[in-house]
Amino acid sequence: MILEALGSALLGLLLAWAATRRLPHRLPARPLVLSTGVAGALFGDFVTHSALGTGGVLLSLLGAAVVSAASLSLLLRPARRLRRRSAPA
Repeated sequence: MILEALGSALLGLLLAWAATRRLPHRLPARPLVLSTGVAGALFGDFVTHSALGTGGVLLSLLGAAVVSAASLSLLLRPARRLRRRSAPA
């Protein structure tokens, strides 16, 4: 159980690090992103482990990755490419 939690925390940290490397202009401060990735992965592991019970280590890690990615996606800001046009007077 401890190794599963450490593995999911490491997986969340890896996903958050990849997100900060890939989309630094669309994410808030780096410590917030890293902690959100780890917290999301731990929560996802907890929920998946509670639902499946023992023995589903790979599925628990998959659940951790899904919840971590979903929580990281909530931090994304819209791209600055949109142009707002003013209404004609």
